[in-house]
Amino acid sequence: MNLIIQANHAIPANLLNQLAGLTLPARTEQIGAHAFRLHEARPHDSIAGFCFEHQLDYAFVDARSSLSNFGLVVMDMDSTLINIECIDEIADMQGLKPQVSEITESAMRGEIDFAESLTRRVALLAGLDESALQRVYEERLQLNPGAEFMLGELKRHGIKTLLVSGGFTFFTDRLKDRLGLDYAQSNTLEIINGKLTGKVLGTIVDAQGKADHLNHIRSQFNLHPQQVVAIGDGANDLKMMAEAGTSIAYHAKPVVRARASHALNFTGLDGVLPLLGH
Repeated sequence: MNLIIQANHAIPANLLNQLAGLTLPARTEQIGAHAFRLHEARPHDSIAGFCFEHQLDYAFVDARSSLSNFGLVVMDMDSTLINIECIDEIADMQGLKPQVSEITESAMRGEIDFAESLTRRVALLAGLDESALQRVYEERLQLNPGAEFMLGELKRHGIKTLLVSGGFTFFTDRLKDRLGLDYAQSNTLEIINGKLTGKVLGTIVDAQGKADHLNHIRSQFNLHPQQVVAIGDGANDLKMMAEAGTSIAYHAKPVVRARASHALNFTGLDGVLPLLGH
């Protein structure tokens, strides 16, 4: 196995030397400005604590892994591909962000059912002018660091991309077009006479819905689970992550980090690529 070490800052040589002393690699290779691959490294109980203390992301990756092994990357939207929770920012337009954010956080931690949480949050938005959605998209939504580089490399290697979200089509559709994603699935807000009604149309895309969409696209291309990567940050992503051969917790809640193949706590989304053998 190779040990991948990444950071969003320069990694001092003394830290790399300490890690090499713990893991005894055959050699150390720099693979990016702030990324290294320690070839044939050995596991050590101290690595997790050491890396977290020094704000390093680490992962043991099969030496045979390559981007060519993968055919589909599925990602969450809010707080994964983008830097915000859209519904919280929409609620801020109504002066209701604290109430909505509290429900969002509870759902992210897995304390309440997602569909119930979404229904409760959207109900608070009743009467809001739909122009608030455009304002959130234009004024507050930003891609997380490294997103465009990651997506560009995936596209260059012919890997399909699916954005699947418990959020809203207003945002996922625009991101799909803007970023050249292959597929996007999310929830549709009911809007009548230019106002949000406080209701969601159709079946809510919840944790099981995310997993179902992943499997639908996977089957469409006759891919094995081992050829699928899922990236998420909240409890609502766990079912889809369980369906993928490789799951990556991105700046995620503890419950998600504990069950993912890999975790990125400090680096941007470009940190996904070395985990896939890039």
